[in-house]
Amino acid sequence: MNIALVTYLDKGAYDSATVENEDDKLLNFLKEKGLNIEKMIWNDPNANWKSYDLAILKSPWDYFDLINDFYQWLNQLENLKVRLLNPIETVKWNSNKLYLQEIEAAGLKITPSTFIRKQESVNLNEFFGKYGVDKLIVKPSVSGGAKNTFKVTADNVAEVNQKLNNLLQEEDFIVQPFLPEILENGEWSFIFFNGAYSHALVKQAKPGDFRVQPAHGGSVHPQNPGEEQIATAQQYIDSFAKNCLYARVDGTFVNGEFLLMELELIEPFLFLNTDPQNYERYYQALKELLL
Repeated sequence: MNIALVTYLDKGAYDSATVENEDDKLLNFLKEKGLNIEKMIWNDPNANWKSYDLAILKSPWDYFDLINDFYQWLNQLENLKVRLLNPIETVKWNSNKLYLQEIEAAGLKITPSTFIRKQESVNLNEFFGKYGVDKLIVKPSVSGGAKNTFKVTADNVAEVNQKLNNLLQEEDFIVQPFLPEILENGEWSFIFFNGAYSHALVKQAKPGDFRVQPAHGGSVHPQNPGEEQIATAQQYIDSFAKNCLYARVDGTFVNGEFLLMELELIEPFLFLNTDPQNYERYYQALKELLL
């Protein structure tokens, strides 16, 4: 079986040092297990995708910058009958954070969110009262890596409001209350392989920032969550990540209740280096899906 481990063309837009390290370590680990696998850039014009039996999404970090090309690539794989992990339809669904509406409709908790559709106009001042907060987070529905993500306060609301209404000419956005628990307790990530819990960690922003991504100075702290916490995260997996090789449940606890921020099914960093057994669990999940 010929397998492609799918990554992206690094043009320096993102700090990918840690990602490349995880990609390379995983690639070498899977090769040592006897798999015929190589890294491939998802939008490489010279790639011969029909020569692969399986493609595994790992770090297509720029997919949200090239979303229409990404959808075309997914359709190409489907037409060529190249199996993708995670599944193509799941990836398409997960590429737009409007999926949060569906998760909430299923009775699972999410961060309170208002979805502003393309071409609509918005007055951010209204949301301070709506959510009873003095800070907001605004981000695109199709995004990653904190791209076009704003922390809004009374001091910058006029400036961000103007930027947002300009950006709304091109794409959908989400408005959410800023959760102080993110700064106080960090953002939890629960990682699952083929529906089974593997490991968890808390990401914390550097002092003076609100972004928890390592590329923005965030730090990572492995955790040993309790059974109840794992079971809560498992609900999102069981309902919305079936047949997925990997999934990352991101959120925070507010008054003891878990609120989902994102269900990451496309290109999440998996923090495999936090436990040597994570690589083995990834491999065993892959084997199960190939049976």
